[in-house]
Parts: sequence; C-alpha cells; structure tokens
Amino acid sequence: MADLNRVRVWGEALIQLHLDESWTFGFDHAKRRAGQCDFRAKRITVSRYLAARFEDDDIHQVLLHEVAHALAGHRAAHGPKWKRIADDLGYVGGTTHQGETAVELAPWVGTCPAGHVTYRHRRASRPTSCAKCSRTFDPQYEFVWTRREITAAARLAAQMPRED
Repeated sequence: MADLNRVRVWGEALIQLHLDESWTFGFDHAKRRAGQCDFRAKRITVSRYLAARFEDDDIHQVLLHEVAHALAGHRAAHGPKWKRIADDLGYVGGTTHQGETAVELAPWVGTCPAGHVTYRHRRASRPTSCAKCSRTFDPQYEFVWTRREITAAARLAAQMPRED
C-alpha cells in the first residue's frame, strides 16, 4: 500500500518536473475518484483514502493521469490531446480507475430484495433498482436504503493501509 508521505513527494516532483510553480499538490477526501486536476486552483489532488489502499505503481499512474490533464488543459478532457500527452508521460491506464472505493465510508447502504448490497456516499434522489437483477429500472428490484453513521475512528482507519 502506498505511503502518503511518499505519494506527496512523487506528486510534488512530477509537478516540478512538468508544470510551473503555480501548481500545487495535496490530498483530498474523495471516496470514489482517485485523483483530480483543479484548473482554477491549479492544484492536483489525490484521495487520501484510496491512496492508502492502492499499490505504489497505481498511485503513480493516478499522478501521471492528473499531470496529463494539467498539461493538456481543461478543454482536452480525455480526448486525443490528453491521450497523447498521457502516453508521452508514461501513463498506461484508462480514463477512470476501476479499483476499490472507500465503501466503509459510504453512509447509505442499499439492499435489493435478492440480497445484493450497494453503497452510496450521497442519498439517492430517486428510486433505484439493482443492476445485477435487472438491466433497466425495475420496481421489483428496488433498493431499500439504510443510513449508517460513519464515526471519526472509521474515517481515520480508512486512511491507514490495510493488512491483507
């Protein structure tokens, strides 16, 4: 699992190498996305929760992904310009991460009638049904949502690498 101090060093080094001094690095509290390039603040951030779960190589790829966004510019999105820059930097991933998310920090837990469970970080704004049971919305497989309290201790524990 990636050490957050090491991730900070890598992030700052990549910014210094590829961007100007107006860009900064930091950690954020995202639970589903691994990284972000904030063009207005000129800041690249990585989720402290997901960084603690990912391997070093995976976090390095997240950093390369976000630096490519900074170099390509906001309008490039994940288009050909961004892809070309990302390739040049050595990025080998896709446009989004397919890894683990911080489900233990999701306050909303949905259970379908068949027993499948899903997690949400925000309350569902409309009825949703289980994608494992039906490809389209089906009230027969509608989730029943339960709110759970997320303690400060759980948030702190989520920032620490897990022993497997």
